[in-house]
Amino acid sequence: MPLIHARCIRKDMEKTILTIENLSISFKMGKRTTNVVKNVDLVLKKGETLALVGESGSGKTVTAMSILKLLAESAIYPTGSIEFSGKNCLTISNDEIREIRGNKIGVIFQQPMTSLNPLHRIGKQLKESIFLHQRTITNRKADEKALFWLEKVGLKDPSNKLSSFPHQLSGGERQRVMIAMALINEPDILIADEPTTALDVTVQAQILDLIRDLQEEMGMAILFITHDLTIVRKIADRVAVMKDGQIVETDHPDKIFTSATHPYTRHLINSEPEGWPDPADEDDDTLIKVEHLKVWFPIQKGILRRITDHVKAVNNISFTIKKGHTLGIVGESGSGKSTTGFALLKLNNSKGKILLGENSLNDMDKTQIRQLRKRMQIIFQDPFGSLNPRMSVSQIIGEGLSIHHPGMTPKQEENEIIAVMEKVGLDPATRQRYPNEFSGGQHQRIAIARALILKPEFMVLDEPTSSLDRSVQSQVLDLLKKLQKEFHLTYIFISHDLKVVKSLCHDIVVMKDGVIVEAGNSNKIFSHPEHDYTKQLIATAFH
Repeated sequence: MPLIHARCIRKDMEKTILTIENLSISFKMGKRTTNVVKNVDLVLKKGETLALVGESGSGKTVTAMSILKLLAESAIYPTGSIEFSGKNCLTISNDEIREIRGNKIGVIFQQPMTSLNPLHRIGKQLKESIFLHQRTITNRKADEKALFWLEKVGLKDPSNKLSSFPHQLSGGERQRVMIAMALINEPDILIADEPTTALDVTVQAQILDLIRDLQEEMGMAILFITHDLTIVRKIADRVAVMKDGQIVETDHPDKIFTSATHPYTRHLINSEPEGWPDPADEDDDTLIKVEHLKVWFPIQKGILRRITDHVKAVNNISFTIKKGHTLGIVGESGSGKSTTGFALLKLNNSKGKILLGENSLNDMDKTQIRQLRKRMQIIFQDPFGSLNPRMSVSQIIGEGLSIHHPGMTPKQEENEIIAVMEKVGLDPATRQRYPNEFSGGQHQRIAIARALILKPEFMVLDEPTSSLDRSVQSQVLDLLKKLQKEFHLTYIFISHDLKVVKSLCHDIVVMKDGVIVEAGNSNKIFSHPEHDYTKQLIATAFH
């Protein structure tokens, strides 16, 4: 099935396909009106990639979603216009905008798992978009087209993926499905909203290559929304930088990275993780010792649910961590790194030996483990999702105290909460507020405070900065380093971002398919990696 729009991009790049002029967007909540986008001007040309860059809350996604009128009903547009195909997208009828959505302009949303319907198979969701815009197409032709696009975006075994549910696919596979869904009607413009944020570096590189290849083949323009400047270097023809709802600078990537004129742009560039962790004493005692750790999940089949095989998520790995040190566990999705972290905290069943000091965790019952819980804590990947939205920040942070220190008076608990909030850079006066009233970086500080209040020795950090903007990420990393130095904390840092790992970790374990392929001192591994897989990860992350 050949593509309709096979043409050379660069020849058409002088032609304007989308014009945003003097756009302002506000949200009306009762009697209060909040202005979030202010007098934005943007031009998107045929075949080009325009990167819209800025931190959370800068107005990037709101600006992009306004093109297709995908904002909430509370959104109002005090000024401006969005011109596409000779029409103002803000004033045309609902029927006309529906004809454009997914047909002339496709969207890849930020969270593929929440953007795909968990109750419907992949094939049905792809065909739904086809039938919506190609009403005369037969069911058989729609099946063929859905299969063609899953092949086009590089999914392995695409015919089986058509009958799969979203939860049965990996993060990279779900993102490829979202790309197929956005491009299945061959649009003129693709809006890509943070399409690689939560992906491993190698999968991220594959997705970026795929988007570029499809752009070359189809001649479409791309509005690429991101907070990751590393991606901007690789994919953008032009860059527009947003801050507080305004465009503060627009230029070509080379000029942006070498001679940015706006202080905010320079701030974003300088927020890239760099350097090495603070030195740690090599003579420190060993706190964690892991020997022959296995985490196997049974595969059950048949009516009687007999175990026919196992998924060997972690298979016979061993390592040690010294007090006050940070061990980085790196690898792609499915490599077993998070499973390893959960096993160390006894959050899943495992075999082998796990020693916390002199305590053998796998030889303990639940009551004994519960007594050790305050010595080991975890910070999860999704800072907002890990906080109970119905509890105040004070209740969230102090919950562990009521469990592990039941004899404390309310006043003592409050003093502890105030002290730890100050320690992590949160204003104690906000402690009665709820999570939805805080930013992403503040969510992660709340999570750190919740773990720190119990004065643990050991913390598992499971991708704690992957969803944060670079400048906020830098602040959280600095905080983690400071707390480690002050309290002599021991960390396991699980991440796919090798730049962050390099700046924080003293030692590294590289995992692939449930086994350790390389381990050692961070400096040595980054300078002279030995395993081909490690070399691939480093090359992808730093080039």
